[in-house]
Amino acid sequence: MLAGAVQGQQLMTSSLYDQHGNLHNPATAGSAKHAMIGASYRKTWDGISGAPQTTLIFGSTYLKNAKIGIGGYLYNDVTGPTRRTGGQMAYSYHIQMANDATFSLGLEARLQQFSLDKAKLSATLGNDPVLASSESRFKADAGFGIAYNGKKLQVGASVSQLIQSKLDFYSGNLNPTEEGRLYRHYYLHGSYKWDVDGSTRIIPNLLFIYLPNAPLEVQGGARVEHNDVFWWGLGLRARQSWMISAGVKIQKKFTIGYCFDIFNTPLSVYDRGANGHEILLRYDFLK
Repeated sequence: MLAGAVQGQQLMTSSLYDQHGNLHNPATAGSAKHAMIGASYRKTWDGISGAPQTTLIFGSTYLKNAKIGIGGYLYNDVTGPTRRTGGQMAYSYHIQMANDATFSLGLEARLQQFSLDKAKLSATLGNDPVLASSESRFKADAGFGIAYNGKKLQVGASVSQLIQSKLDFYSGNLNPTEEGRLYRHYYLHGSYKWDVDGSTRIIPNLLFIYLPNAPLEVQGGARVEHNDVFWWGLGLRARQSWMISAGVKIQKKFTIGYCFDIFNTPLSVYDRGANGHEILLRYDFLK
């Protein structure tokens, strides 16, 4: 007999995470100092039935007089028979520093519905006690973050699902030794704006995601912007995939972005299902 183990995060991530505002850190809400709204769609392992797919609607704004950023997003994240639907609300307070830089503190509130498609599970699980319980659970949680945002350098750290709320899907007479819960996710991110000349800018970026029950995820790359109109980028998600992205800005307000992921672990190009696609639309309310 053979056995294998699978490990992974509970919260979705994005190859274009730095275009989403406060996706991983509530302290970055309002860091652009103007309002914006957007949406994205991501599908991983496009040739595999039941592969992960995530839809996001996001936005944020900045209240200059109060030095407060407000942001959030709604999401629908589906993988096989499981679905997570919910939202995040972020609040950040910005402290002015020298050279027009800001240091911000952020809080987030989360509410999600975690649900199981019993029709997809009953054929293989039979009379498993989980199938005798409710199909969904509503759970709330919270998070915290800090960030530094300067003219060129941006760094931040945050933690999500801080409370680690229990899912409690089991309803039976046994006493399970393990309980399903929302585990803490720790994030560390940074980027740097390098002005090569009057028309070209290179922005290296780096993201670390850690939780105790999964391997450390490292994602890094660089984006090249030309005249604030067209951009393209290359990236690597360690031990998983390469990322190729491109986008265009229309009148510096409307952004259209696309990223193509080429996975080599746990699937490869020979599996005919290892590609990932992400599309992003964003509108910035600029004067």
